[in-house]
Amino acid sequence: MARRRRGAMNGFGGHVWVLSFSTAVCVLIMVHVLAVRRTAGSSLTGAVVLTLAVAAIPAVRGEPPYYVAGVALTAGGVVAVVWATGRSRRRRSARRSALADYEAGTASVPLFAALAERDRLAAELHDVAAHRLTGIVVAAGAALRLADRDRTGDALRHADEAGREAVRELERLTELDTTAAGFVEVDALAAAHGVDYRRTVDQAPAGSTEATYRVVREALTNAARYAEGATVRVRIEPTDDPDEPVRAGGGQLFVVTVTDDGGTAVEPGLGTGRGLAGLAATVTATGGSFRAGPVGQGRREGWRVRASLPAATVLPLRPGPQRPWPLWRGTAALDYALVALAIALSLGASLLSDDVPAPFGGLLPALVTVGLSGLHAVPLAWRSRAPGRALAAVLSALLLWWACGRAGWTQPPVSDIFLVYGWVELTLAYSVGVRLPWRRGLFAPLAVATVGGLALASGSGITGSRIGAWAVLAGVLAFPALAVWSWGRRTARRHERLRAADVRRRVLLDGDADAAVSAQRLLFAAGLRDTALRHTRAVVTAAEAGDLRAVREEARAGLTALRDLLSGLDAEDDADDDPPPTVSGITALATRHGADVRYVGARRALPAAVEVFAFRTASALMAVGVTLTVRTLPDGLEVSGPAPTIPGVERRLHALADAAGGTLSTTDSGAVRVWLPEAFPWRSE
Repeated sequence: MARRRRGAMNGFGGHVWVLSFSTAVCVLIMVHVLAVRRTAGSSLTGAVVLTLAVAAIPAVRGEPPYYVAGVALTAGGVVAVVWATGRSRRRRSARRSALADYEAGTASVPLFAALAERDRLAAELHDVAAHRLTGIVVAAGAALRLADRDRTGDALRHADEAGREAVRELERLTELDTTAAGFVEVDALAAAHGVDYRRTVDQAPAGSTEATYRVVREALTNAARYAEGATVRVRIEPTDDPDEPVRAGGGQLFVVTVTDDGGTAVEPGLGTGRGLAGLAATVTATGGSFRAGPVGQGRREGWRVRASLPAATVLPLRPGPQRPWPLWRGTAALDYALVALAIALSLGASLLSDDVPAPFGGLLPALVTVGLSGLHAVPLAWRSRAPGRALAAVLSALLLWWACGRAGWTQPPVSDIFLVYGWVELTLAYSVGVRLPWRRGLFAPLAVATVGGLALASGSGITGSRIGAWAVLAGVLAFPALAVWSWGRRTARRHERLRAADVRRRVLLDGDADAAVSAQRLLFAAGLRDTALRHTRAVVTAAEAGDLRAVREEARAGLTALRDLLSGLDAEDDADDDPPPTVSGITALATRHGADVRYVGARRALPAAVEVFAFRTASALMAVGVTLTVRTLPDGLEVSGPAPTIPGVERRLHALADAAGGTLSTTDSGAVRVWLPEAFPWRSE
């Protein structure tokens, strides 16, 4: 009976072991699936709950507290590593998806680069030619109606001067040589038109002064076309609107306002239909805002153009308190998971033994052992940032353990510790191979072999000369240490090849885009020479000949040719092509959605995956009438805009930021900011 009972108990114990093993496997699978399919916060919460559930099983069975603690530590360490590897898989999958989109979409980069350059040149052409030619038509038409000799002479002189200036500007444009205008040019422009002008802003970035010049020039041109006899006021002054800096990203602004009190249209059909749209794009690109519309009522209804522009260079702003990264994001997740695993295996396994607290040899040795275990495990957290220092700290902890063992302060000998937990040193040797140049990193396998040989040679099973045993064991350990270090070196070279391939791909793509832009410029210049420039030269010739009627007709013909040229360029648009999934492609995407985008900070080349994630984020935030901000930061990119009103969009944004290793936050005003790190966390995992 006793034999049958023991057999039954053994069978029951086997079933319990199988059940426990199956439960552990299921838990690990669930943790991995959560880490792959859910965001960091939700998957981490699930991993903690599952770990506590595993630890609760022995507690319910009535196991001793130290045993429950051992189960919790061991389960926590293993779950942490499984969760971190799941997070790594999630990021790698997101990166592969982003790179696939990048490869598929970059074929349209040259096309959209050419279209963007065409729009820029068209806006510049509109500003240059339309302004001069409109003034000539207005002056010549007024002189012909009045049939006054003095007015005719003034009109001819104006046509000669303005025509020559227009020819110079158009020739410079055909040569693609552009010079930014400053406040001095704005002052001269206002003086030439004799308007009510006041400027109280002395300094501003070049982009803002150029935009100011274009706003004033376009507004004065429109006033000459459509508001003859009106009083025109031009004001350039700091803003007193407290909401303006918030909309512009926090920088100090100044406001350009051009207002007329209404008048009569001089000549029909002088406009090209692109002026205000071009101004809006120019102003928002500098980080400002633009509005234009009627003012007043009745017969004296006028028109006002208002542009808010940065008065100083807007420095890149770091996102709010969500940075630096939480410990569960990026490579830090795996690093700290390895710390948890090292502590769990060293302390948790000891607590699970049957003769606790005997393995620690008493209270003092237990405290020393716990402290040394922490010193031996915690440096793994520096694996990605400073692997050399981390390895030095781990080896120092091992030497300290050896010294404490010789003094009798620790019960587990250092030889046993290294045999079981030597993977910590090997892991750091691999990280040194990945991160450090080989001349600086070669110390890692040699140091691991030397210190590890010393630890093993101090074991109780060693007989004879311990120095000789040290030398032999160090030589044996050199092979695995050199192997993992070489593996790290190969990984580093593979990463370098991938980075080089990415650079080559970007260089080729930039070359294709530059070639498309150059071709567009040549095409544009050729069309300009054959149309508006030819008529503008004819204006000068007619003015020299004193033929005011020919002056007006040639100027009108020049404006008509200009309108036809710009209309023909519009007809070349290919609306079927999707914008490329890049930061530059956000502009084309905003145009299609009736939104605005402004860029803050110095533009620079970014990893392909970052550009794709920025494009996806902007796509999710895009809506009619909104203004998105793309801010270049020293360590990445930030895309911000009004909080989406469509259900589920903010959750999708959170998933995008999480997959990219970034963060999502909401400002006090309700705007959404998504930060995307440039140094992606999957490079060394």
